[in-house]
Amino acid sequence: MIDKKTKFRRLVYAAFVLFWMTAPLYLNKYFIDVLNNVALYAVLGLSLNIILGYGGMFHMGHAAFYAIGAYTTAIINIQFGVPVLLIMPLAGMMAGLFALVVARPIIHLRGDYLLIVTIGLVEIVRIALINNVFGITGGANGIFGISSPSIFGYTINGIVHPHHYYYLLTAFLGITIVLFFLLEHSRFGRALRYLCSDEIAAEGSGINTAGYKLAAFVIGAFWAGMTGTLYAAKITFISPESFSFWESVVMFMIVILGGSGSIPGVILGAILIIGLPELFQGLQQYRLFIFGIALVIMMIFRPQGIIPPKPPKYPVNRLDKSEVVL
Repeated sequence: MIDKKTKFRRLVYAAFVLFWMTAPLYLNKYFIDVLNNVALYAVLGLSLNIILGYGGMFHMGHAAFYAIGAYTTAIINIQFGVPVLLIMPLAGMMAGLFALVVARPIIHLRGDYLLIVTIGLVEIVRIALINNVFGITGGANGIFGISSPSIFGYTINGIVHPHHYYYLLTAFLGITIVLFFLLEHSRFGRALRYLCSDEIAAEGSGINTAGYKLAAFVIGAFWAGMTGTLYAAKITFISPESFSFWESVVMFMIVILGGSGSIPGVILGAILIIGLPELFQGLQQYRLFIFGIALVIMMIFRPQGIIPPKPPKYPVNRLDKSEVVL
């Protein structure tokens, strides 16, 4: 029997999906582009949610993985002419490999200590890109002329035709939601939940906490790297300033404000953090102040986020009276 609360929640989700799928029919190019950014950051928020929401690791360097994916796409596309959509898996693997290398020595850190290290991580990547360390990143000027994605010979230009790019991002967001939902309810997802609730108890139960935390980092980085491909192909130009520490802060706020560990919460967080400010352009200069106040209020009155994750329900095996041994 489905209760009224569940019915209402499903009705809201259905109405949101209907609005999202039909938005290009009645919104102008500007607001379609706003929704494109919402979808992009929703995917980034969901990739960070694997690390922060499920794994419980305070990570504020996610923009580093996002940047590696975008720059991998730009370099390979410009140098070798490979279509950007074919580069997506490679961009994800590069970001995941980088996460594996840098996260292994710091995976034992907890709380604020891990947070501080990851802040340094994103700054190291940004400064390396500015200084053109490998001679292929274009330095502070960035990289121009990235190709737009092409599907069956049709080029999707995110600037000229944002509504075409809208459906590409929507498809990627839908795939992300389905895969991460399955991941959340898998054995791996349950292990991360236990780890997030009580790492010592999880380790005592036989869970390889270091291995699961490292895997969460790699998965989140892999998905952020692929999202970097879509970002680079959307604007056809990237620079180090596009992947500053502020980008990591935005992703962190999306997860915390919407609901850490909750897929609907992260999507709502992306709408509030990315989409809502566009409706109040006159208050743009107060954006940081409003975000700060909102986070303080949330931490006081609703620290679990606007849409917190539902507590897992596991079947209880009830013994028949005849099975009870006295």
